[in-house]
Amino acid sequence: MKALSLVINGRPVKAEVPPRLNLADFLREHQALTATHVGCEHGVCGACTVLIDGAPARSCITFAVAANGAEITTLEGFEGDPVMDVLREAFADNHGLQCGFCTPGMLMTARDILTRLPDADEKRIRLELSGNLCRCTGYVGIVKAIQSAQAAVNKAGITQKPASRAIGPVGSHPPATAQDYARRPTAESAARPVTTAASPAENFDAIDWQTVARDGVELRQSFSVSFPRDQVWRFFADLDQVARCMPGARLTGPMQGNRAEGEVNVKLGPIVSAFRGTLDAARDDGRFAGTVRGAGRDSKSPSSARAILAYAVQPTAAAASQVDVSVKFLLTGALAQFSRSGLVRDVADHLTRAFAQNLEARLSGRPVAAEPVETLDAAAMARTALWSRVSRFFRKLWNG
Repeated sequence: MKALSLVINGRPVKAEVPPRLNLADFLREHQALTATHVGCEHGVCGACTVLIDGAPARSCITFAVAANGAEITTLEGFEGDPVMDVLREAFADNHGLQCGFCTPGMLMTARDILTRLPDADEKRIRLELSGNLCRCTGYVGIVKAIQSAQAAVNKAGITQKPASRAIGPVGSHPPATAQDYARRPTAESAARPVTTAASPAENFDAIDWQTVARDGVELRQSFSVSFPRDQVWRFFADLDQVARCMPGARLTGPMQGNRAEGEVNVKLGPIVSAFRGTLDAARDDGRFAGTVRGAGRDSKSPSSARAILAYAVQPTAAAASQVDVSVKFLLTGALAQFSRSGLVRDVADHLTRAFAQNLEARLSGRPVAAEPVETLDAAAMARTALWSRVSRFFRKLWNG
């Protein structure tokens, strides 16, 4: 058991909890705060959304002990709140709810929109709601409700400052080492809708890469190409060309020494993430081996990613090579729940095949298939992987 001390809806709470108890279960079962609903239990549907230190967060994928020292606000904590009162009426008047299961999370997110983005247009509202799933309404009534509440709040002059948010993951404490925030957006630019790339990971050299190497989720892949090792190795020296072989990835600036800025766009159901950051490459010509380290933040959420990719090219014949790849990565935020699932491995298998096909095409001078692929649709790849598994099962069944 672990000691836990935090503030819930303005009330200090101390408890002894199992280390792996999630925050949603702690709120519902230990504190009887049942307005926090639990749906998918994978951080996708948004029904369990609460505020942690003033920022919306998924309580089903947050360990209770990880929120130690934080301030938690659930829907029950907004009784008498003028913005939430307007939202509740607007949801009822505009048919923004049917079964009601998603409604607590929707209200939490909607209030965050009104206090953080009071002038958000419909497009931005829909973007902000993309992490909250509703299977009943089709979102039309929900969006109208938020727009109605927005007009009422602005007309009444109800102003509330959004909560001050610490830099870093939701609920995190100040970093142990000093950090340089000079490149962060100003308060004025941060209030505008996100239309440009977020700054790449600052203090790249200060990142704890040993933790990534020790604790990161590891994926290993190998593939063969019908070209000699020297030719494949020369191709890998051009990071821009290599990135173009990977669906959803691209460099956003030229190489500066060993480094470049880049981005990876990933779509998983309603979640669309654009990880933008820094790549650092190192090559060992004698061993035909290299390492690429990457770190970036999602411009649309508090998600972040760190990864170490090691690769080696081995000859298998006079005009053929095998590429062995090992990736270790750590994710935080909306996509973190998929890190250790079979989904990631299925997607990695399909990505490897796509990368190998594109690599073969570029080495031979042929056009890359389906170029450009601006966003990696991980969900589509997962569906393809699932269908492949089912097909293999039935083939074995019929042939066995």
